[in-house]
Amino acid sequence: MIPAASFAGKRVSLFGLGGSGIATARALIAGGADVLAWDDNPDSVAKAAATGIATGDLRGADWAKFSAFVLSPGVPLTHPKPHWTVELARGSGVEIIGDIELFCRERMLAAPAAPFIAITGTNGKSTTTALTAHILKAAGRDTQMGGNIGRAVMTLDPPEPNRHYVVECSSYQIDLAPSINPTAGILLNLTPDHLDRHGTMQHYASIKERLVAGSETAIIGIDDSWCAQIAERLERAGRHVIRISKRLPLTDGYFADGSNLMEAVHGRYSRVAFLQGIGSLRGQHNAQNALAAVAACLKVGLDLGEIQSGLESFPGLAHRMEQVGRKDHVLFVNDSKATNADAAAPALSSFPRIYWIAGGLPKEGGIEPLRGFFPRIAKAYLIGEAAPAFSATLGEAVPYEISGTLAAAVEHAAHDAAQDDSSEVVVLLSPACASFDQFKNFEVRGEAFRQAANAIEGVKPIGGAR
Repeated sequence: MIPAASFAGKRVSLFGLGGSGIATARALIAGGADVLAWDDNPDSVAKAAATGIATGDLRGADWAKFSAFVLSPGVPLTHPKPHWTVELARGSGVEIIGDIELFCRERMLAAPAAPFIAITGTNGKSTTTALTAHILKAAGRDTQMGGNIGRAVMTLDPPEPNRHYVVECSSYQIDLAPSINPTAGILLNLTPDHLDRHGTMQHYASIKERLVAGSETAIIGIDDSWCAQIAERLERAGRHVIRISKRLPLTDGYFADGSNLMEAVHGRYSRVAFLQGIGSLRGQHNAQNALAAVAACLKVGLDLGEIQSGLESFPGLAHRMEQVGRKDHVLFVNDSKATNADAAAPALSSFPRIYWIAGGLPKEGGIEPLRGFFPRIAKAYLIGEAAPAFSATLGEAVPYEISGTLAAAVEHAAHDAAQDDSSEVVVLLSPACASFDQFKNFEVRGEAFRQAANAIEGVKPIGGAR
C-alpha cells in the first residue's frame, strides 16, 4: 500500500467502493486522512463499512469541510451527464481527483526521482504496460506495475528513488489526474472509443493528451492523425517528444522495418532491437507496443542488451494472442479478449493459415469488418448465439461448421489442423464476441480454451501454468 500522506489531517470524500475504491480509501486512511465514503450500491457500502471505512450518504454531507473529492474512474465526470456527487463537489468548489492523482502526489512527496512510465492509448496499452514492466523486471530493476491493469495503483509498494513504476492509465483515470507527470509518458494511438463518456472525439483526444503533455519525455505513436497532431503540438510547445511508427520510416524517432525495430536520428538509421522469432509479439500492432516499450526503457536507463533479452522472454498477456500449446506444426492461440471484430483483427492479421474459433454473444456489426482476413482462414468453427449470423457472413468465402460449444470447436479444429500440410497452422480462439452467452467472462472462456487445447494428446503447453 502507498499511504496517502499528502492528505494527512484533512477530510476527504470518496465515491465508488469497488476494489480500487476500497483500496484508495484504505490508502487515504493509512496516510492520516479523515475519509467519508459512499456508493450507489448498498452492498458495496456494507462491504466497505465492514472493513472499517467510514461511510455515509454524501447527499447530506457538509461539502465545505472536504479538502478533496476522490471519484472512482467508472463514475461519469462529464458525459452523458455529471454524477450527482460531481455536481455537489463543483458546487462547493471541492477539487475532484482520482487514484492516479493520489499516486502522483505521493511520488512527488516521497521520491520524485522514482522512474514513472505511464501508458495510454485506445488499443495496446495493457500489452505495452506488461511488456515494459517485464523488460524492467528481467533486467533486475525494482518494478511495480498497476493502474488500469492488475493491481490498483495505491496498492503498489511506496515510492523509493530506484523503484520503477509502470502504470496503465485509462482516459477516465487521466481525466481525474490533473498533475500527472511521468518520466516517460506513452500515447500509443487514438480511435473513437468511450464517446458515451467523453462526448466528442476531440474531448477524448484532449484527455489522452494530458498524460504526454505532463511527461518529461512524451513517446507518441503517430500512425493516426490525432496522435500526429498531438506530437506536433507538444513539440511546438517545447516538450521533448519521441515519435514511434509501426508502418512509416521516420527521420527522427523509432519505427518498425519488418521485424526490426529501428532508431532514426536526423535520417540515419540503426537497429535497436528485433522481434523475429518472438511468438508473443507477432503482428504489426505488437511492433508498435514494442517500440514504445523500447523507447521508455531507454529513457529510464536500460541498455539495448537488457531490452532485447526482455523482449525475447516476454510471455505475452493471458487471453491476448496467448500461445498456449503446440503439437508438431499446429500452434494453439488464445485470443479470448477479442470481444468484437476490431479486437479480433490483430490476431487474424498475424497468422497466414488459421483454423478460427469464433462466436459467442454477438456485437453490432458482426464479423463483416473482418472480411479482408477471410483468405487467411482455412476453416471457421462457430459457437454460441452468433453462429447463425456469422455463418451467413462467411457464406461461400470460408468453409465453416457450427460447432455449438467451445469444447467441440477445439476438438474439431485441432483434428482438421493436424491434416493441414502447411508449414505452420494455427488453431485460434479469437471470438469477435462477448462471452456472456456461455461463459461468465472472457477470462473463463480463455481458460476453457487453454484447458481443452492442452488436453489434446500430444500437445505441449507453452509458457507454463498461469
